[in-house]
Amino acid sequence: MTENLKALSDAGVSIWLDDLSRERLTSGNLAEMIRDQHVVGVTTNPTIFAGALSDGEAYDSQVRELAARDASLDAAVRELTTTDVRNACDLFRSHYSASDGVDGRVSIEVDPRLAADTEATVAEAADLWKTVDRPNLLVKIPATIEGIPAITRTLAEGISVNVTLIFSVERYRAVMEAYLSGLEQAKENGHELKTIESVASFFVSRVDSEIDKRLEKIIDDEAGSSRGEAAGALRGKAAVANARLAYAAFQEVFSGERWEALAADGARPQRPLWASTGVKNPEYRDTMYVDDLVVADTVNTMPEKTLRAVADHGKISGDTVTGTAEQAQEVFDKLVEVGIDLDDVFLVLETEGVDKFEKSWTELLETVQGQLDKAH
Repeated sequence: MTENLKALSDAGVSIWLDDLSRERLTSGNLAEMIRDQHVVGVTTNPTIFAGALSDGEAYDSQVRELAARDASLDAAVRELTTTDVRNACDLFRSHYSASDGVDGRVSIEVDPRLAADTEATVAEAADLWKTVDRPNLLVKIPATIEGIPAITRTLAEGISVNVTLIFSVERYRAVMEAYLSGLEQAKENGHELKTIESVASFFVSRVDSEIDKRLEKIIDDEAGSSRGEAAGALRGKAAVANARLAYAAFQEVFSGERWEALAADGARPQRPLWASTGVKNPEYRDTMYVDDLVVADTVNTMPEKTLRAVADHGKISGDTVTGTAEQAQEVFDKLVEVGIDLDDVFLVLETEGVDKFEKSWTELLETVQGQLDKAH
């Protein structure tokens, strides 16, 4: 059951679990996945925490303690979430050491309500870094327009960053530029570059969901026409093509004199992280966003359902990305030809992504408030 996961790991893909809960930590479930299923990191987000805190009794004891000292709602949420992340960091510490700080990483996101506030994002990132107080933490900052300078400034303080909610290659290039600038400033500030790690979370399945919806409309409106047929042939093709173009950009940026100067000082490339890799359309292979994105120096963060599907019937057959950029660009050229407005697609996806996390954060606050009230 783990041969496919081993093959994925051997191909240079770090397997991270896109989930964390107190139950996973205390039951030994996460430790088992680390031991037996090649999991070497964890990502979290407000949706994951909202689900974890609303399910079961694992947090009851800490909630009662917080209620007894009249902790504010924001303080309670901060303590509950950072406790899980800190304990997960400790669980992954051996992988962190064995990989020289590349893996064994655990991510926690800044309050998504700050996505349009650069200054507040920088302050929150620093506070989370100090609160968790573990070297294998990654602070997640969204790749919004306001988030880009926050990424640079946070890295400049020696804080490791997971850049989240990246949908377009254009925005991804801005993220890589923010990373390089952050490293250069960190060096000026006296930080050791080898202690700074970063990944760029490039979202996958949501791209297909949004573009397929638009393709379906073209197919319905122009049934039987050549344009309708062309649109039909593009269903389920955009997300993988988008990620493959992102990897080509990664290869381009992390070469040349500017990068080599930073690498000589111990810097490591900002690896692409394939996020949102659970397949949402039941007509598609449930492992396609893993099988079709196998390439060295990347991370694939999977929900447990996807991870188990890959273990059971994934098709891991070596590098499926290198050399595919031209073919991937043809997919995007054809999308434009049939009338897909890609700029609008990416704007909608970013807006929806931020809105979804804000909604989950509100649910998280409401859940914790209810638990505090009950404890009182």
